[in-house]
Amino acid sequence: MIKELNNICNQKVFERLFNTHAKDLRRFLFFKTRDLDLAEDILQDSFIKLWDNCNNVNPAKAKSFLFTVAKNMFFNYKKHEKVVIEHQRRSVKSSNNETPEYLLVEKEFLVKIEEAISDLPEKQKEVFLLSRIEKKKYKEIAEILGISVKAVEKRMHLALIKMKEKIGNV
Repeated sequence: MIKELNNICNQKVFERLFNTHAKDLRRFLFFKTRDLDLAEDILQDSFIKLWDNCNNVNPAKAKSFLFTVAKNMFFNYKKHEKVVIEHQRRSVKSSNNETPEYLLVEKEFLVKIEEAISDLPEKQKEVFLLSRIEKKKYKEIAEILGISVKAVEKRMHLALIKMKEKIGNV
């Protein structure tokens, strides 16, 4: 009989622990969550976890067990909430203007650009790619190619004119 009074699996012992610690645990959880329903859910789940582990928890350590479980459940909830928010953010970001029609137009546009670049005369293509793709300054391009900055400017100007003719004024 005495052993049963020290066993959390005993319904009366469990009820006594619930009546003793539920109010403080609820306050603690509400302070953490600022949401009474969420605090109540975590409170109930914490006591369920205590009941599931009733043979392994000493009644003197029940309060510590409950608060630790509740705190961990709160952290898991917050971690999950961050994942959900990040997923929603990515979904919104990826869905903005990315309808199948938009993706098709974008793909066609990229093909036009690639064709326009490949149709450029070799010297203009070289300057265009160094400037626009490799992000080199005109002075750096002039040094690489062994030409003047003015020659780089002229080739770039002609390349842009041809690109504009090929793909239109986008």
